[in-house]
Amino acid sequence: MTSFRRRNSSFFRAFKDADDDADLFSMDRGATAASQNRWHFECAWEVANKVGGIYTVIKSKAPVSTEELGEQYFLVGPYNDSCVRTEVELLEPHHYVIKAVLEEMRSHGIKVHFGRWLIDGYPKLILFDIGSAAWKLDEFKHDLWENTHIGIPLHDSESNDALILGNLTAWFITSFRNKLEGRPYVLLHCHEWLAGVALILLRMRKVDVATVFTTHATLLGRYLCAGNSDFYNNLDKFVLDKEAGDRQIYHRYCMERAAAHTAHVFTTVSEITGVEAEHLLKRKPDIITPNGLNVKKFSAIHEFQNLHAVYKEKIHDFVKGHFYGHYDFDLDKTLYVFSAGRYEFSNKGCDLFLESLARLNHFLKTAGSEMTVIAFLIFPARTNNFNIESLRGQAIAKQLRDTVSHIQGQLGKRIFEKALRHDRVKVIFHPEFLNSTNPLFGLDYEEFVRGCHLGVFPSYYEPWGYTPAECTVMGIPSMTSNLSGFGCFMQEHIADPKSYGIYIIDRRFQGIDDSAQQLAQYMFDFSCLSRRQRIIQRNRTERLSELLDWKNLGVYYRKARSQALVKAFPDNFSEASLMPRKVMYPKPASEPPSPSQSRSSTPAVSDQEDDEHRPVKFDDEDNPTDDEEDLNPEADQKN
Repeated sequence: MTSFRRRNSSFFRAFKDADDDADLFSMDRGATAASQNRWHFECAWEVANKVGGIYTVIKSKAPVSTEELGEQYFLVGPYNDSCVRTEVELLEPHHYVIKAVLEEMRSHGIKVHFGRWLIDGYPKLILFDIGSAAWKLDEFKHDLWENTHIGIPLHDSESNDALILGNLTAWFITSFRNKLEGRPYVLLHCHEWLAGVALILLRMRKVDVATVFTTHATLLGRYLCAGNSDFYNNLDKFVLDKEAGDRQIYHRYCMERAAAHTAHVFTTVSEITGVEAEHLLKRKPDIITPNGLNVKKFSAIHEFQNLHAVYKEKIHDFVKGHFYGHYDFDLDKTLYVFSAGRYEFSNKGCDLFLESLARLNHFLKTAGSEMTVIAFLIFPARTNNFNIESLRGQAIAKQLRDTVSHIQGQLGKRIFEKALRHDRVKVIFHPEFLNSTNPLFGLDYEEFVRGCHLGVFPSYYEPWGYTPAECTVMGIPSMTSNLSGFGCFMQEHIADPKSYGIYIIDRRFQGIDDSAQQLAQYMFDFSCLSRRQRIIQRNRTERLSELLDWKNLGVYYRKARSQALVKAFPDNFSEASLMPRKVMYPKPASEPPSPSQSRSSTPAVSDQEDDEHRPVKFDDEDNPTDDEEDLNPEADQKN
């Protein structure tokens, strides 16, 4: 079996070189932090509490955080009994100060739990039972109003819970700081407005701690985008207080804005969210902290290609049953593309995707292409239960029509017709997330992604975008937009993203019609690639996985913590090496001729020689010797 070797142009080394000269960043499981009496707490509503995307961020980042900080690192959040039963090992505190603070809080009737999260890194947890402090809610509200003039309505239970979590966290941090011996350096990092109250209270009370606040998407931004407000063209025109008040979130907006302004260091997850925050929260981020993943490399390069072939066969089985009675295409000349995520029709770019598929269908038919493109829309929505018999003949057509009619009448009609017509592009709507017990696919989400050829995520509002990032680490090319954090990050760090299977649609500086045309053209160009070219592209895409590995991206969180310590304790920490050096993933070695079917065969393309709209170029000579990769001959035949 071929063992994995890092490539000579490794992006990992560029990050490592940028990070080597900072003592604060020693990956020594907390030995350096302990020698400096440095303690780090990270607070979020999603700590051991699966609610949204921040749960994935905190959980996946835990291994690199503990590798750096070890026993000096704690996660703080609310106690959720159902999650704790399956994800947490409850323990007694190992440190006498932690134990003393917990006993103090318990003596006042607060239920607080200590333990370890049963995930990679095994981080320590401090979890507060929000209900046990509900009797102090009026006191907490009065204190917040007297000191900040932020009032919280009685009926807003989410804000009430955030206020309780913030007060309990601030209580714990203050008591812990005061009970430590010597000259301690305590840092609290809060994620989102739900955890930001603790930061506001600590700064308001002048507690001697460093603070970091990260917003993953602004609260007001989500509401404005949901209202079809032409968000990005009007960022500098919104009357913020009025917009927040009209949506009855003014108090939440004030909490978020106060947290952003009182923190020593303010971060966002992407450049595009930084622009949003600068306009809506009136503070430019100090550092961008992109989201990463835990990347596990195969010992042999070709193994992920073999997985693609295996899971593609399972998708073949589904397709043969799904189109029973209407099966008029060659599976060997079929491409599987998909989009997935929350069912936010415009924000996630579903509208653009469907329009582009219609144009792609025209391109393929006009060009006389023999390729069939099957597009899967994987979005959770109200649904009837499917069963095995529903995969037969007219039953599947009726079930599909009945299901999509719950979503949207007009859209349902279009999807139903496209699923039955003998067109080159066919659309399948699946209104629930995939898992291996699903009787239709029998695949979990990761297996399904590996079996597809392309992920399409042309989002209008996407502060980061884990779905295209997950495609990348699995070696599946993807199409995203320059309004997503992922797209902006890839544009900044890759010299030629398309050559690596990252197609970035311009949704920021052109209209939706031009964006739809660009997406359709990119998908047509992809359909023209030969099998060999797709294999080469998947190898290139998978190579980018180290770019998204927390082992590399964790440096941005370390820089944020470092900068906060410098601002809070300027006499004890230096300004040296605060920001990572800019590094760029180079172009592939080869820049060959066009795909197997030339661009000129597409009737809808103009004659302008714009590099941005040219198809990706490959060469069959872009081989394992050039790229230090092995292509399995069996995978070459099956992919």
